[in-house]
Amino acid sequence: MQLKIMPKKKHFSAGRVPLILFLCQMIRALDVPLDSKLLGDLVQPPTITQQSPKDYIIDPRENIVIQCEAKGKPPPSFSWTRNGTHFDIDKDPLVTMKPGSGTLVINIMSEGKAETYEGVYQCTARNERGAAISNNIVVRPSRSPLWTKERLEPITLRNGQSLVLPCRPPIGLPPAIIFWMDNSFQRLPQSERVSQGLNGDLYFSNVLPEDTREDYICYARFNHTQTIQQKQPISLKVISAKPSKERPPTFLTPEGNESLKEELRGNVLSLECIAEGLPTPIIYWIKEDGTLPVNRTFYQNFKKTLQITQVSEADSGNYQCIAKNTLGAVHHTISVTVKAAPYWISAPQNLVLSPGENGTLICRANGNPKPRIGWLTNGVPVEIAPDDPSRKIDGDTIIFSNVQERSSAVYQCNASNEYGYLLANAFVNVLAEPPRILTSANILYQVIANRPALLDCAFFGSPLPTIEWFKGTKGSALHEDIYVLHDNGTLEIPVAQKDSTGTYTCVARNKLGMAKNEVHLEIKDPTRIIKQPEYAVVQRGSKVSFECKVKHDNTLIPTIMWLKDNGELPNDERFSVDKDHLVVTDVSDDDGGVYTCAANTTLDSVSASAVLRVVAPTPTPAPVYDVPNPPFDLELTNQLDKSVQLTWTPGDDNNSPITKFIIEYEDAMHEAGIWHHQAEVSGTQTTAQLTLSPYVNYSFRVMAENSIGRSVPSEASEQYLTKAAEPDQNPMTVEGLGTEPDNLVITWKPLNGFESNGPGLQYKVSWRQKDGDDEWTSVVVANVSKYIVSGTPTFVPYLIKVQALNDVGFAPEPAEVMGHSGEDLPMVAPGNVRVNVVNSTLAEVHWDPVPLKSVRGHLQGYRIYYWKAQSSSKRNRRHIEKKILTFQGNKTHGMLPGLQPYSHYVLNVRVVNGKGEGPASTDRGFHTPEGVPSAPSSLKIVNPTLDSLTLEWDPPSHPNGVLTEYTLRYQPINSTHELGPLVDLKIPANKTRWTLNHLNFSTRYKFYFYAQTSVGSGSQITEEAITTVDEGKMAGILPPDVGAGKVRAVNPRISNLTAAAAETYANISWEYEGPEHVKFYVEYGVAGSKEEWRKEIVNDSRSFFGLKGLMPGTAYKVRVGAEGDSGFVSSEDVFETGPAMASRQVDIATQGWFIGLMCAVALLILILLIVCFIRRNKGGKYPVKEKEDAHADPEIQPMKEDDGTFGEYSDAEDHKPLKKGSRTPSDRTVKKEDSDDSLVDYGEGVNGQFNEDGSFIGQYSGKKEKEPAEGNESSEAPSPVNAMNSFV
Repeated sequence: MQLKIMPKKKHFSAGRVPLILFLCQMIRALDVPLDSKLLGDLVQPPTITQQSPKDYIIDPRENIVIQCEAKGKPPPSFSWTRNGTHFDIDKDPLVTMKPGSGTLVINIMSEGKAETYEGVYQCTARNERGAAISNNIVVRPSRSPLWTKERLEPITLRNGQSLVLPCRPPIGLPPAIIFWMDNSFQRLPQSERVSQGLNGDLYFSNVLPEDTREDYICYARFNHTQTIQQKQPISLKVISAKPSKERPPTFLTPEGNESLKEELRGNVLSLECIAEGLPTPIIYWIKEDGTLPVNRTFYQNFKKTLQITQVSEADSGNYQCIAKNTLGAVHHTISVTVKAAPYWISAPQNLVLSPGENGTLICRANGNPKPRIGWLTNGVPVEIAPDDPSRKIDGDTIIFSNVQERSSAVYQCNASNEYGYLLANAFVNVLAEPPRILTSANILYQVIANRPALLDCAFFGSPLPTIEWFKGTKGSALHEDIYVLHDNGTLEIPVAQKDSTGTYTCVARNKLGMAKNEVHLEIKDPTRIIKQPEYAVVQRGSKVSFECKVKHDNTLIPTIMWLKDNGELPNDERFSVDKDHLVVTDVSDDDGGVYTCAANTTLDSVSASAVLRVVAPTPTPAPVYDVPNPPFDLELTNQLDKSVQLTWTPGDDNNSPITKFIIEYEDAMHEAGIWHHQAEVSGTQTTAQLTLSPYVNYSFRVMAENSIGRSVPSEASEQYLTKAAEPDQNPMTVEGLGTEPDNLVITWKPLNGFESNGPGLQYKVSWRQKDGDDEWTSVVVANVSKYIVSGTPTFVPYLIKVQALNDVGFAPEPAEVMGHSGEDLPMVAPGNVRVNVVNSTLAEVHWDPVPLKSVRGHLQGYRIYYWKAQSSSKRNRRHIEKKILTFQGNKTHGMLPGLQPYSHYVLNVRVVNGKGEGPASTDRGFHTPEGVPSAPSSLKIVNPTLDSLTLEWDPPSHPNGVLTEYTLRYQPINSTHELGPLVDLKIPANKTRWTLNHLNFSTRYKFYFYAQTSVGSGSQITEEAITTVDEGKMAGILPPDVGAGKVRAVNPRISNLTAAAAETYANISWEYEGPEHVKFYVEYGVAGSKEEWRKEIVNDSRSFFGLKGLMPGTAYKVRVGAEGDSGFVSSEDVFETGPAMASRQVDIATQGWFIGLMCAVALLILILLIVCFIRRNKGGKYPVKEKEDAHADPEIQPMKEDDGTFGEYSDAEDHKPLKKGSRTPSDRTVKKEDSDDSLVDYGEGVNGQFNEDGSFIGQYSGKKEKEPAEGNESSEAPSPVNAMNSFV
């Protein structure tokens, strides 16, 4: 197949064909190349190539040069207009035109003035094919006027007032650049308080005394003339009296609350807000109903100026600047409108047409407002130009049809609005030319292998020729999937290989003829560094050598260059370079660095680097045993096809005899830089006969080994390339597995380069159907690892074999491997699905297997989808998630466990292969029989009386059938926990409440309760309760906390677990309901950790406990439990200790006042102890002793506040639940002292607190006398005071 360059074919309606053809011609049209081969006989209309800018500001001190350059064939002539009329340069002796050019030179340096030549100039370039015109060039001389003389009065202000120093520079061309300096030409410092505005004025938000100076000078620099003008100095004096009163911001510029700003598209939008105020205001910017563009927004002048670059219509809108200080804020809104001078959407392009062809010129521009489009031909408005029957104007498009040579002309498109204009020239050149090849014949292209190759075929012709490429003298066709053909005729070979070498022919054709050209391509081997320089550490004064071996194409001559730190080597005789080495002798510290070996040919370059580190010399060590020195002088002899003899000279054995030599080889062709084990010989040998493989570029090295260890490798030997041979093995791991229903993917593990035995490694891939009589189909592929066979039948077994070959021949016949083409989804659903319900929770499903052919893949098993569709008891349908069970292999039955009794299920069965599931079988429904119910959801005992108890319950959550009745069994329990006779009672299934009468008063009963279906009884729920007490018979017997009409909970429980935490301790409290005299324990640990719970035993039966030694700022988990057989545990609570408090770094133990205070306290305590001892010896009653005898734990003894003696203790109080929140002060800083209890837990009114060291500060207040118990309530415990207060 020939590769051609032709416009792509599309189908259009008949009415659209001419326009599409015009567009195609426009796209394909090219400029006539001004090639020396074409200039002799091809004509071309003029084209403007260079011109002066539209707004041309000149220096009045230099000659005026107005540029106008153009090309064309024949060369164009030039003329000028000035201010719309013909400019006759011959009549003005100061004006000349450059030869062969339209550029004007006006000599005003000798005489004349620049102002005389101000005006609007336009250049016209004309030849026999048309006329091109330049832009209107407005010529104006630059101006740098002086400041007008003015008298500037000194300014005097009070500290803090605002100020604006006006600049008002003279109007110049172009506008001046403004800056403020002093008499010493030093720029005045600017800040958020003092800054220069866009208009050049200097703004002070508030003045300070340091602003006083007499030389505030505004300068105007006119860059075009390189001049600077200076304003008269301004004097400012700031009176440093009492500063002005602080005030909110107001704007110095702009004025008012709103202003307008208009900017042109593509320019820089600059918005400015400068405010005064005290303190100095800060400026902020926002865009209303939008955000500021991220990459185009910049702030200048301490954020007082907002700039947006490359502004567009999307940047229009309201921008708000906000000035803010501590006393208030003020806003100003700037409405921005972005207009646009005309800009091109599609400028007209030159057309080269042949006689009779069609074409179009399109001129499209945009702007704001929308620009007007006007056409000119040869510089004349088209409305008054000579008529051309082949031309039709349609707005922004000129349509040409059936053009002739007289249709050649230059057309100008003018797009203009109030902000500017665009002018573009485009010619229509009608030529009839046969194809021409512009590229020189027989060019030789040389390309490095595996890189792109570009073969040029520059061409010209009218009509536009088509291009075809051929390879070889026999005209072999090029394929589009291998080559890329560019529109300019260039042929690209993306990855050039050795077989790409050859002669290529480019053929250009149009209806007027044909031309061809031959070029030649050679593919070269890449340049490689096969031995790179290595990192070296050498001592100062020693010698170092870097090696760099290069392999290159034999026809290319490389240049080897050594660099140091990417620069040339020092010009020093210590540096010497031979063929492959760089040697540095007498190394110094300055020699350290990066050394690079660079190899360059005319086609490619490679480099490799190594670092040299120079260290100080070390003292000569005492002789020691060491590994051998490496062997040297390696030599190859007796070089045969598959063997060679290696000889070497051993190095010094360093006082330990060499036991063996190890020989390694490197394959520089296939695995450069990787060394493999070759052989080992005795330490007495210095030669070895080595067996070699075909087509390997061998290098050898030798290492010596003694009892100390192994030497470093020797230098590599010279390279030896063995001859190529056919492969002696085939690829391993050959597999055939389809990825799609119609393909077979054959994969294998490729041979490595060492195993290839020769160049041109390829693979012969063969396959055929296993069960057919087909012949083997074979294909030879490149050195890849996969081949895809398309168009195979679905899931058919194939025999596969992969054989290696190279340029020498084939490997041995490979073994056959069986594979399968791709799977597809199964076609048939399992039939005859049957369900056998085994029991209420288990069913067995049977089905008939599908035909194996319908599986269309590897049978993986069968999959059952089943779901509960309807409840038989409630008769209402509710959908739940489908469950799936998969049975491996060719099974025809399976069990469905875990079913819900008394339910309706639906299932279907599907066959599964490697591709997925097949269609589902018909849904099959089945019912599970009734089962036993679950336990009732709850059981409560309410409304106890002397001889009755009422039971309330909720039905089972899973009835698993129709409930037939409830069974209640109960029996009394006496005080020794012995069980009485058991009573059975049947209760109808529709009941949820039952009252038992004629029970014994004040008797504990245990209840067993369960539901029944027709299948049997379900799980039971138990509960215990006590009937109430006969007050007349039991008065004075029961303890005061058992009141009439109250049911004692038999099942004990702990509730309302709370924790009040401080920095390193926490108070834990809880409420308890249940039997008395229970031993509690507290377990705690760090929340979220896996460590075991830490356990603390609570003294007596208290319902509070103090934890100490906790870590500050740590979350803890806590729970409370009971010891013994009645063990139960509360729910967990989590609390967090307070953060660690910073302590003062003052040691009070060294303070004099502290030492004196402690001595006084010690003396006072000693006196009090003596007094107490005397009273005791006199027989005085000391109440503490009696209470200590009665209660073993003095920590929980309350004390009377009035006399400091220990008061009475109520045992009943221990068993009363603490009120939640009443034990902890509001600041949560309770700290435990020596006992496990917190003192706060005893107090009712607590106004004391703890110091950082845990000491108690303040006084506890409590009741002086115990109040008698009323009803069921125990008396409140009096508040204790600390031991020190008891002696006061």
